[in-house]
Order: sequence, then C-alpha cells, then structure tokens
Amino acid sequence: MDYDFSFFLVIATFVTGLIWGGYSLYLRQVKRTSALGKEPILVEYSRSFFPVVLVVLLLRSFIFEPFRIPSGSMMPTLLIGDFILVNKFSYGIRLPVLNTKITEVGEPQRGDIVVFRFPKQPSVDYIKRVIGLPGDRIAYFDKKVYVNGQPTTQVSLGRYQGIGQGVNMTGAEQFIENLTGIEHSILVSHGVSSVEDVFVVPQGQYFVMGDNRDNSNDSRYWGTVPEGNLVGKAIFIWMNWDWENNGIAFSRIGTVLK
Repeated sequence: MDYDFSFFLVIATFVTGLIWGGYSLYLRQVKRTSALGKEPILVEYSRSFFPVVLVVLLLRSFIFEPFRIPSGSMMPTLLIGDFILVNKFSYGIRLPVLNTKITEVGEPQRGDIVVFRFPKQPSVDYIKRVIGLPGDRIAYFDKKVYVNGQPTTQVSLGRYQGIGQGVNMTGAEQFIENLTGIEHSILVSHGVSSVEDVFVVPQGQYFVMGDNRDNSNDSRYWGTVPEGNLVGKAIFIWMNWDWENNGIAFSRIGTVLK
C-alpha cells in the first residue's frame, strides 16, 4: 500500500468524523447538553474540518484531481509548469488508497492522454498518450509509429521554438501526427537514437508514449501499463506557472487537451 495524499485524506476524514460523531452520540446519551459547558477544542476542530476533508476526499477520489507537469516528455502538448485536471471517473470509479474498481464506466481510447501509476514505482504518477490498446501490435521505426501494420501519417510544422524551462527543445522538428484518426502534435529530435522494435500489447494492458518522442521514458523502455494502474484522463490545463517564462502563461489556461 502506498501512503500518498489520498491515504492521509482518508485518515483525516475518519478521525475527524469519529471524534465529532462520537461526541454527538455522547451528548444524546447523557441528555444534558446545556450542563456540559463549552465544547472541547478537539471536537470543535473536528466539527469544522470534517465536512471540508470529506468534500476534498470525494472530489479528488471520484471526480477530478489536479496534477502538475514536472518534465517535458509530453511537449509540445503539455509544457513544464502546466497544471492539469484529470477526470477520475473516465475509466471507472475506484476506491481511494486501495485503487479497487467498483464501477465500470469506460475504457481508454487510442490517443487519450492518461495519468497512471508507474508500473516500476507505483508511488510515482506518470502522464503519457495511449498508443496501443489491448491486443494491438505496435511498431516504432525511423521515428514513426505503426499500429497493426499501418503507419501513422506525419505532417511537418517545421522547427520548434521552446520557451521557459522547455527552451532546450528548440530546434526539434514538430509534426502533426495522425494516430488512426486522432491528430496531435509531437516533437522529433533528429540524430537522437531511441528504441526501435515491435511490441504486442497484452490483454488488460496499454502501450503509452510521450509526445516528445526522443525525450520520454515510456512503454518502449519499460513495457505496458496495467489497467489497474490507470488514474484518469487528462482533460484540460487550468494553470501554467513557469518562473523561466515570466510566471503565469495566461494563454494556456483553459486549454482542452487532445
């Protein structure tokens, strides 16, 4: 079990609820509310914090969760310093901490940007794009993805100009990639080598890659993502803060991810 923020939210909700609820039950049993004097400070704090932590727990566990992008592996789609919102119920509702799915809602589609618990270190969250679905045969050769034998099409947009903490990607070539009907931007660094191979996606697993193809630690290097590791689908950018790019980039706020 990973002791992450969800774990502490659950504990805080349980403890404050237990204290407040236990004291309320005690008052009903003695039936002498007016004679008990001032409410103990621990009960007062629990009564104040319980509704807050409960709402945060429910929102974060079952509806939306915020994440910050710390690296450039999803450039140019996501920049370092982007704050994104992740839809937690897109791929099924899961219990917090245990990550046990209790309700089926949907499944990842090719092209989705997903947040997942890194299979090699589940306490760490990764964000990548779904390239291969269960049963797919994915190949990567000469900087191009092949899905079940069909090559993706790439239209060059020319030289990429990086900004802020992503300025080191200046000079990479930007493409619009058509991933079997799903179009999105990618970066390719010519002269940089990467793994080239054919990958068969097992059932219940997903093959993921970063949009910054030559600067991404993804399924080409460590394998596929089990369905149980999925956290949710990234849907939009609600803030961007990069101190190397004059702070807040207002133009990115509200950007819908695709």
